[in-house]
This record gives sequence, structure tokens and C-alpha cells, in this order.
Amino acid sequence: MRIRKLMNGWRYPSILLFSIGVSSVGSWIYFIALNLIVLNLTGSAMAVTGLYVVRALSTLLTNSWCGSLIDRYNKKLLMIILSFFQACLIAILPYFSSLVLMYSMVFLITMASSMYHPTSMTYITKLIPMEQRKRFNALRSLLDSGAFLTGPAIAGLMFTIGTPNMAIYVNAIALLVSAFITMAMPNVEAVEEFSRTEVRKLTVGLLKDDWKLVIQFTRNYSYTMLIYFLFSVMIVLMTATDSLEAAFATQVLSLSEGEYGLLVSSAGAGLLIGSVTNTFTVVKVPTSWLIGIGSLLTSVGYIVFSSSSTFHIAIVGCFVLSFASAFANTGFYTFYQNNIPVDVMGRIGSIYGVIEAFLVILLTVVFGILAEVISIRVVVITGAWIMLVIAIVLFVYNIQSSKSNLYSTSMKDFKEE
Repeated sequence: MRIRKLMNGWRYPSILLFSIGVSSVGSWIYFIALNLIVLNLTGSAMAVTGLYVVRALSTLLTNSWCGSLIDRYNKKLLMIILSFFQACLIAILPYFSSLVLMYSMVFLITMASSMYHPTSMTYITKLIPMEQRKRFNALRSLLDSGAFLTGPAIAGLMFTIGTPNMAIYVNAIALLVSAFITMAMPNVEAVEEFSRTEVRKLTVGLLKDDWKLVIQFTRNYSYTMLIYFLFSVMIVLMTATDSLEAAFATQVLSLSEGEYGLLVSSAGAGLLIGSVTNTFTVVKVPTSWLIGIGSLLTSVGYIVFSSSSTFHIAIVGCFVLSFASAFANTGFYTFYQNNIPVDVMGRIGSIYGVIEAFLVILLTVVFGILAEVISIRVVVITGAWIMLVIAIVLFVYNIQSSKSNLYSTSMKDFKEE
């Protein structure tokens, strides 16, 4: 009876995890294949860099308004539409030979992807009971780490037996599979929920009202949003530092291409082992400690990597930072789902996503310029130490006993801020 109850309770979460896994593997294949297609088309590394700029701008512009749409429409239907939309655009992407047209397509694909993430987060929060969220997030982290390892491997195999275009089509198929799986999932919102609510057109006035709502929510729930902001700053610093990873490894540490490949593999192994360990220990470790200690160890890993002078020390640093990030991400997603109301989750996630995307662009450019003017090592080390300071502040706020109720994973213990 207990096993049957467990199976029934995890029936839909398991299907959803399978859908996420398929989509994640496809995304890695698409990401690598697209870089090669643009490089083969233009022969310019700058053109490949342009892809990152286009993706960042698309995310920045989309997040400024998509939350208003997400919170007012059926999440399941929106996820299906966005998956089909991405699949169709990705399927026709190889037929374009103009760089401008390819950039335009990537802009639209990234726009749909940027909308999909906060939509799926809201859907997951509504579908998964509070008691199961931490375990679900740990399993999701495990799938993401598996995709990080298998996606590039599958892409490499396809490049060997076929072409990058074949890999692009595989991602389109993966998105279609994900869409069809989503169709089999339950509808977490009643049709009447939207018929009773006035669905207004997206106007400048409506967007202003929604931005005011998020600002007011931030004031009313300052502790929750402070944790959100500090963790976002950690992600920004990690992204900006990672942008110099290849240059640091090859120019500062003088690693060969093979050694750099092993360095990346060590990061993948750390993420996988961390995710597996996290899956078995997540129930016993408080959410606050997952975020706090996970963030601290991640920043320590970056410091070890940035301070390294040999290949082996660099590998240790990459392994530690990837291992710890699995715990930090699980803790943060659980905290986010338990403390942000689902009826405003889309708007809060997307509007704070605007700030995060802006800071990523700004800090990545600043780090790049400073790396040219000063030195790569100084910039990477500085980024790692700033990350440690942010992690310490985050840890101090995480372990406040007066806020322990906000980290509870049981509805009976949970109280709002």
C-alpha cells in the first residue's frame, strides 16, 4: 500500500522530470551545433560571440514583459505552445544562410526559451506539493548534470557520423517530445480561474502596474527577496567569471586543448557526483544550509581555480565548484518555490530576470575589458573573492534562527514572512 501511494504521488513528477531531461539534453546539442554552424558559415569567432549577445539581449527584452503574460494565462497551454514554437523555428534554422536571419531566428528562439523557464517554474510549483519539492529539485539537478555530460557527447557523435544540422533537428524533435509529454500532464489551473479573471491586453500601463506590484512585494517581503537577490548576484559573478575560463586555462595556465577538455570534464563530473550525493542527502539537510554552504563551497572552488598554477589544482577547483553548485541550486529553487506566491511568480521571476540579465551583460563586458587592460588572472581572482564575500553574507542571512520557518518543507511548519 505504501509503495502504491508513493508511485501515485510521484507519477506526474516523474513524467515531468523525464520531459525536463529530454529537453535539457536537446538544448545542449542545439547550443553546441549552433556555434559550429555559425562558425562554418562565417569563419569568424566574433560571429559566434554575437550569438551570446543576441541571446542575452533577447532574454533582457523578453523578461521585461513576459511575466505579465505568464501569470494571466494557463501555464500548461503556454508551455505546450512555447515548446512547439521553439521546435518549429529550430527545425527551419539550418535552411538560413544569412547571418542576420540566423541571429533573428536565435532571438525569437531565445525569447520563447526565456518565457518557458518562469512558466515551467510556476507550473512545477503548482503541481509538486511542498513536501516533495526539495527531492524533486535534487532529481532535476541530477538530470541537468546528466544533460551537461551526455548532451555534448551526443552532439560530438552526431558531428562524427553526420552534420551539425542533424544535431539541430534532434533538438527540434526533443522539444516536440517534451511538448507531447506536457500535453499528458494535468492542468493545474481550472478553466474557470481565467474566465473569472479579466484577461487584459499587454499595455504600457499594465506593465507599469506589474512592476509596481513587484516593487511592493519586494518591500513587504524584504528578507525573501534579499536571499533571491544575493543568490542572483552569485550567478552573475559565476557567469562573468566563466566567460574568461577558456582564456584563463589556455593563456594563463598554458593548458593544451586536451587538458582544457579534461578540465571541463572535471566540472561535469563534479556536477554529476554532487547531484547524486545531493539526491540521497537532500531530505536530511536543511534548505538554508543547502543554499548557504553550497554557495560558500562554490566560491571556494572558484578561488582554488583562479589561484591555481598547475593543471591538477585547477581540476580540483573546477570539481569543487561544480560539486557544490548542485546543493546550492536545489536549496535555492526550493526556497523560491516555497516563498514566492504562484499568482505573481511569473512577474517576479521575469522582472528580477531583467536585472540579472542586465548585470550579466554589464559585468561580462567589464570583466572582458579589465582582462585586456590589467590581466586575466587578476580579474578572475577578484571575481572569485567578491563571490566569496557575497556567499558569506548569504550564509549569515540563511542561518538566522528567526527566519527558519521560511526554509521549512512542511506545510504545517511553514509560516509567511
